[in-house]
Amino acid sequence: MIIKYPYISEKASRGLEFNGKLQFIVDNKASKAEIAKEVERMFDTKVVDVKTLMTMKGVKKAIVSFKDEKAGEEILSRLGVM
Repeated sequence: MIIKYPYISEKASRGLEFNGKLQFIVDNKASKAEIAKEVERMFDTKVVDVKTLMTMKGVKKAIVSFKDEKAGEEILSRLGVM
């Protein structure tokens, strides 16, 4: 399983609101291409860019940008987060 769960915080919410980006906690071994492919498969929406970073706790976080800026809000509402 590449994508573990969506990461929701105040900063992540601002990223969604102003830039249409979602954050996910992902498998530490997953590449950007694998993350993009999995997000596109799971949510049936086009991914434009994936940025990754390792947190201080040793967890990999992916910041995903979508072609449609409203796609992030739609995904979170489907997941029942928003």
